Amino acid sequence: MKKNLLVLMTLLFTQISFGQTTTNNSLDQEELIGISKKKWNWMSEKTVDSLNALFHEKSMFIHMGGSWGKTQELNVIKTGGIWYKKAEVYSVSLNVIGNTAILLNDIDLLAVVGGNEVINPFMVTEVYIKEKGKWIMGSLTFSQLRRPVKLIK
Repeated sequence: MKKNLLVLMTLLFTQISFGQTTTNNSLDQEELIGISKKKWNWMSEKTVDSLNALFHEKSMFIHMGGSWGKTQELNVIKTGGIWYKKAEVYSVSLNVIGNTAILLNDIDLLAVVGGNEVINPFMVTEVYIKEKGKWIMGSLTFSQLRRPVKLIK
């Protein structure tokens, strides 16, 4: 009888903990997708204060023209070196692995680079790390896609 009760309690607690993990994971996914969406708006509006809080001190940014850290990315946005005018997001994929999240965005990016307006199809990889209960960005990578641009101006 004690063994049956022990097995039943073990199963019950296992189900409860899996349920909580799933719920927390779902909440993390909703939060991360929301953060990513806000980030595109902040980049478009050149809201560097919000981006400064989002980007980890050691974050890295990989573009078609080079790669650099947080300070240079914020400076590029602030000065308009790259103006992320509009990101049309077609799909979002997300995997959370412990305290790390990898988010993929299939986008067409309308940007102004060196005074020229350009549209490029990208798969954008965003890596987030959860520190002290808060998601912060560790990396942002733009990989150009070999598909036609979907965005119509």
